[in-house]
Amino acid sequence: MTVAAPDVGNLVQSVDWIAIAPPTLTAVAALLVLVADLFVPERHKALLGWASAGALTLAALSLLPLVGADRATFCRKSAPEVCSYTADQFTLAVQLLVIGGALVTVLLSITLLSDDADRPGGRVLPDGEYWFLLLSSAAGAALLPAARDLTTLIVALEVASLPAFALVGLKRGDRMSSEAALKFFLSSVTATAVTLMGASFVYATTGSMYLTEIADALADVDGRYATLAQTGVALTLIGFAFKTAAVPFHFWVPDTYVGAPLPVAAFLSVIGKAVGFTGLILVTVIAFPPYADVWGPALAVLAALTMTIGNAAALRQRSASAFSAVRLLAWSSVGQAGYLLVPIAAAAYAQEPQRAVGSTVAYALMYAAVNLGAFAVAALVARTRPLNRLTDYRGLYAERPLTALVLGFFLLCLAGLPPGIIGLFAKVTVFSSVVDAGLGWLAVVMAVNVVIALYYYLRWTALLFQAPERAPEAPEATAAAPDAPAKVPAAVGAATATTVTAPAPSAPAPPSTSPSTSPVAAVPLPIAAAIALTALLSIVLSGAPQLALRFADTVLF
Repeated sequence: MTVAAPDVGNLVQSVDWIAIAPPTLTAVAALLVLVADLFVPERHKALLGWASAGALTLAALSLLPLVGADRATFCRKSAPEVCSYTADQFTLAVQLLVIGGALVTVLLSITLLSDDADRPGGRVLPDGEYWFLLLSSAAGAALLPAARDLTTLIVALEVASLPAFALVGLKRGDRMSSEAALKFFLSSVTATAVTLMGASFVYATTGSMYLTEIADALADVDGRYATLAQTGVALTLIGFAFKTAAVPFHFWVPDTYVGAPLPVAAFLSVIGKAVGFTGLILVTVIAFPPYADVWGPALAVLAALTMTIGNAAALRQRSASAFSAVRLLAWSSVGQAGYLLVPIAAAAYAQEPQRAVGSTVAYALMYAAVNLGAFAVAALVARTRPLNRLTDYRGLYAERPLTALVLGFFLLCLAGLPPGIIGLFAKVTVFSSVVDAGLGWLAVVMAVNVVIALYYYLRWTALLFQAPERAPEAPEATAAAPDAPAKVPAAVGAATATTVTAPAPSAPAPPSTSPSTSPVAAVPLPIAAAIALTALLSIVLSGAPQLALRFADTVLF
């Protein structure tokens, strides 16, 4: 029997290096930083952080040659239109979000690692490993929106996720960090296993891993395999729903955000969601449109549950509890994930699904800018108030007026209130998508949740401008005999009442101190840059919202 030799020409593929430049530059930078860590002296470790910021800036600039030109690479010789990597408008928008979010995270992390280097007990965060993991996760997240086959899609998802597990648990000797990483890892691995099973069912049904070919095959599935195909579609969505922190895959979020270093929590709140909603859009709109009757209602219910449970849990946060500010941002991000899911669910009922999901991209761009800004301010406050309670923000305007104004602006953007115009318009855009799809009940649920969210966003905003709490003044010493020592309170403002022996009953009481009279430490340059960058972007988007909202009325693929 003669076996035909394989066509070697079909195995040889050209590579468009310009198209793959953004994720490639980020991945190469991760490797270089890890190697450079072996040779950089301890006192110059901060250079690794600035090098990472420079690499991400270069990766962002590499997007410019791709604007306005759809490019594809790793295509099949027999079918040039079937490719594994595509750099279209959708890819560029998400890659800009991912790389920009990673850059802000790097700026926040530079200060974190600098403070860690000065820790009296020694370092708990290794520099080289930290930068390598952060850049590796960003590279995977930048690759995912360009993926056009299930294999590349799932590999990119894992490249983005696996380093994130390590980042959460990277603090040496920190029990909270280890517990958070374990919860994050176990829940994510379970979701990944289910997704891989779903992808295998889809492949068994369609015989292809390319998204466009899957769509064609699902449109004409043999009746014997219909149940298998439906099961594969449902299971494939689970992993991406987990990354968006959609209910019921949300339970890892609060503990993970609290246990992780604050810049890593900011990274997960934005980049993690970008990975999730990007994967959902690609598999639903490109690969699974014939099964819109399966994933459409499922995502609509997930969106309603996610925004409701996220906002309800945010309402329950007690202002004086430890890490209540971080937990509120965590639950807020769950609620925001519900809004991001709404246009994807609406795409199942829309005449042009690829146009409907543009509202998710527009909303995600707004959310990324303002949420990263809120975490940047939280990182600044945590330098002097490490418990990061909501009460720690009371009177922030008296202490740092500009910082309080910026944080108030971020919170109003998330609430969708003026002057946060971009937040208001982004929510209106999402409303329009769901109303046009005929999902009136989901629009009502979203409207109720927007009102609920107003309460906790405005409560936090009001704290910023309230009068700061003053420490209690020492009471006058009680008259006593000349030779009898008197007791007066010591260390005004201490957490517990302690006393010292005064030398004489006539000794004056120590003066009271308050946040408004305490000296204010200078803002570190990297944190100042992160706050300024996110504030500038949020203000520009509020002044010219069409820069983001144009994606809501554009065919992105």
